[in-house]
Amino acid sequence: MISEQQSLPSVDLQTMTENGPIALNGDQLFKGKKVVLFAVPGAFTPTCSAAHLPGYVALAEELKAKGVDEIYCTSVNDVFVMHAWGQASGSSDVTMLADGNGKFAMSLGLDMDAQGFNMGTVRSKRYAMIVDDGIVTHLAIDAKGLDQSSAEAVLAKL
Repeated sequence: MISEQQSLPSVDLQTMTENGPIALNGDQLFKGKKVVLFAVPGAFTPTCSAAHLPGYVALAEELKAKGVDEIYCTSVNDVFVMHAWGQASGSSDVTMLADGNGKFAMSLGLDMDAQGFNMGTVRSKRYAMIVDDGIVTHLAIDAKGLDQSSAEAVLAKL
């Protein structure tokens, strides 16, 4: 599992543009930037939609005032679902990144088997990290609930 002071792996994630989906690699996403990256088990799921993403939308300006260049949300969902979820949230401050096959989550060691929730064999754990120029400077993983990876908790670490 990835830990603080380690570099993020260069695994492509997808986002939606006006011209359709595009893949972005680690350098494009993290090089020379201070980034807050948070992950959810699934787009449009109860806790993710009611609290996790909305917290980052609500505190985006405060996070950016603390020097954050980008706020990214990732999930093991396809790019179309992530785009629709981003539109439904009303957020232009949070970039939605699709980890369609779970390769990013698995490369971090932050994947989980969600068959017990009928969500498939590969999903992402709920976590948040602060990444400075590709290096993880803070990592918070929620075993249950949302107290470690919430926007409020990350804001307190900046």
